[in-house]
Amino acid sequence: MGSNYRKPIALSNLMQRRSIRFQAELDRRYENKVSALNDFPLTGDLETNLEAVRSTFGDSGDLVVRRFIVAKHNLKAAILYFDGLGDTETINENIIAPLMSAYSLPDHDIESMPVNEWLEKTGIPVGEQSKSDKLNQVIRTALAGDSALLLDGVNTAILLNTKGWERRGIDEPRTESVVRGPRDGFTETICVNTAQIRRRLKDPNLRIRNLTVGRRSNTDISVVYLEGVTNPQIVEEVIRRIQAIDIDAALESGYLEQYIEDSHWTPFPLIQNTERPDKATANLLEGKVIIICDGTPFVLIAPAVFSQFYHSPEDYYERFLIGTLIRLIRVISMVMALLLPSLYIAFSSFHPEMIPSRLVIAMAAGRSTVPFPSIVEAFLMEVTMEILREASVRLPGPIGPTIGIVGALVVGQAAVQAGIVSPIMVIIVALTTIGSFAAPSYSAAIALRMLRFPMMAAAAMFGLYGIMLLLILIIMHLCSLKSFGVPYLSPLTPSRFGDFKDAFIRAPFQWMKKRPSFFKPLDKRRDKTGTGRTEGGQHGSNNRQQREASSASALGGRDE
Repeated sequence: MGSNYRKPIALSNLMQRRSIRFQAELDRRYENKVSALNDFPLTGDLETNLEAVRSTFGDSGDLVVRRFIVAKHNLKAAILYFDGLGDTETINENIIAPLMSAYSLPDHDIESMPVNEWLEKTGIPVGEQSKSDKLNQVIRTALAGDSALLLDGVNTAILLNTKGWERRGIDEPRTESVVRGPRDGFTETICVNTAQIRRRLKDPNLRIRNLTVGRRSNTDISVVYLEGVTNPQIVEEVIRRIQAIDIDAALESGYLEQYIEDSHWTPFPLIQNTERPDKATANLLEGKVIIICDGTPFVLIAPAVFSQFYHSPEDYYERFLIGTLIRLIRVISMVMALLLPSLYIAFSSFHPEMIPSRLVIAMAAGRSTVPFPSIVEAFLMEVTMEILREASVRLPGPIGPTIGIVGALVVGQAAVQAGIVSPIMVIIVALTTIGSFAAPSYSAAIALRMLRFPMMAAAAMFGLYGIMLLLILIIMHLCSLKSFGVPYLSPLTPSRFGDFKDAFIRAPFQWMKKRPSFFKPLDKRRDKTGTGRTEGGQHGSNNRQQREASSASALGGRDE
């Protein structure tokens, strides 16, 4: 009896097995359908081809199938496209009207040239055309916004570029506004985005590799790089990771970012995103790769290092002294956003002797009516501020900033009068919030906002020792990160003194003759006015002498 006894299967395990089998059956059916489409060839019968298209789309209401007669040969034809994706005016005037008019078509002997080749070469005034004898290619063409021309008696379809959906115009980026610089930004249309980069970088070595991601969405992806500058190993690694993605849909570049980043267990962004074409072009010139996803204005920049998240395009548009000052202000704001609340907790709870006596008395007077310890007070205010910040983002444009400012003022003043928090705590939280807003990158600011809370908890448990211990752990974590093989803390570690000229300061352009070496560019020099110190110095001396001579002649001309 004991040998024949079988342990009963738990209900949860049984349901899990059924779910796995059901999912496997769904995947098998979908793969069989896709395989059938890939293997299905077009026939010479127009009705058979149209029936295959209708069965694929299930009589979808937005599928337009326009039948007509090619007047020159009295040949039945049909053009199919999706309403809203194809340009109806182009289809009517450049395709259907010429084919239906016998007078607009040149003479043709059907024995000398097949009718589809004749129409492709002389009869259809559309710039981009191709041919295919596969049903799946016809379907993908229609889903991409183009149209497919099917002819009776011909087993080849003519695929025509007639994209014409509504698109948002080029506008100023809202997340990366600058005082000085271009005002145009990326849009949701991939061809417009690649054109904006091509317009700024008129280099024949600019390469654009087109990929597709998503079994159901078939989202167009463009990998852009500068051949001869970008390391080909980085390019191939980026393409390999994108091609390895196997999901239903990639609706935004954030999907790609989460799949191709080196580490998922870090609050720090390992791939940068931007809405600015000038910023993307500048990164291409440094030897990086740009990833553009159709349907979103945010493009990805890879590889990425920690320091570049605190760079702004206007750092290079202003003189180097101004750019350096602004960058140092951002570094100070980064320290404030991360450490101010935890330092307040550590000093008020563990190390009051380190504070000047008058400030201690003022802090004690402010906290005399507060019934909570400093850690509860700080957490209460920080969580309230995060809620107000998130609410102001979700509200309509004109109302959001107003509610955020008024809400913070009203809540802070009411909390102080009620004795829930001290006045100095309101000041610290306000400075912390302002410091987090100074970061040019939203994802980098989010990382500091996340780390602020464990930093406050460490300060409440161990004081300054807890802050220093957690800071060491954060630095160790940063040192372990890489972005496509590039150390995340470059050029700090491994140290490269030459690359410090464009890290947390911005040196003059005349000093930054080489591209950042940690990206391993093929062409290492971007300023070729001098190849060495002596030549560069002599060149600079000659330039100064020429400028002084021209200035003197100009002044002399005025005196005369």
